[in-house]
Amino acid sequence: MHITVIGKSPSWQDAGGACSGYLVEEGGTRVLLDCGNGVFGKLRARCDYTEVDAVVISHLHADHCLDLIPFAYALTYSPRQQPWPVGGYPGTDSPARPRLVLPSGGTEAMRTLSGLWGGSQLVERAFACEEYEPDDIVEVGALRLRFGAVPHWVPTCAIEVTPVGGGRRFVYGADSAPNEEIIAFGAGADLLMLEATLPRPERDGIRGHLTAEEAGAHGRAAAPARLVVTHISDELDPDLALARASAAFGRPAELACEDAEYDI
Repeated sequence: MHITVIGKSPSWQDAGGACSGYLVEEGGTRVLLDCGNGVFGKLRARCDYTEVDAVVISHLHADHCLDLIPFAYALTYSPRQQPWPVGGYPGTDSPARPRLVLPSGGTEAMRTLSGLWGGSQLVERAFACEEYEPDDIVEVGALRLRFGAVPHWVPTCAIEVTPVGGGRRFVYGADSAPNEEIIAFGAGADLLMLEATLPRPERDGIRGHLTAEEAGAHGRAAAPARLVVTHISDELDPDLALARASAAFGRPAELACEDAEYDI
């Protein structure tokens, strides 16, 4: 499997950056995990968006799904998607319509989101929408995806990606408060990617994110071959965040950056 970081910012984008988006490729199959604000433009610099087989959303916060709207507009109105010749494209009777795999309730949420920009059916017409429950397994071409609920402010699932034949495991932790679930779900992964949003725990209220130290400690308990920490703002010192994650992990962790690539 080949994994590319398209965007890794938290809710506010890095300067020139993008929020959450991770492209996973295997045997000609392309799956985009999350599609936060800024991701679609960055995706276009990496591949042809009409050749993405599926977009899979971990949860319905905007920094993980907002760029489904420009993606849907492109699938609907770009010259290559039209039934007649336009803009140098010959026209097609079979426009690309990637799968969009959403958490339960996601289709209705997309109607609301689409309605803020235009017609409420925009996303449903552009993508082949389906919804998943935490216990579901979804296959997209050469890839199999499994889900595991983790605690956050809205229903959220970590996502395990493996080749259909089994073997290598990439586990994306999405967003979460400190929890045992992601430790069990990511145990022994070839690559475990955990958010490390916070410089310190939230001051009050329900927890929703991890610090770098907490991400490292969760990684240590899960014992993956590699730990990558992500969802960190460029306003935080990357060397300090990485040092704290690595110290808690007990060995060197890695820090996600846009355009970083991993092979497992």
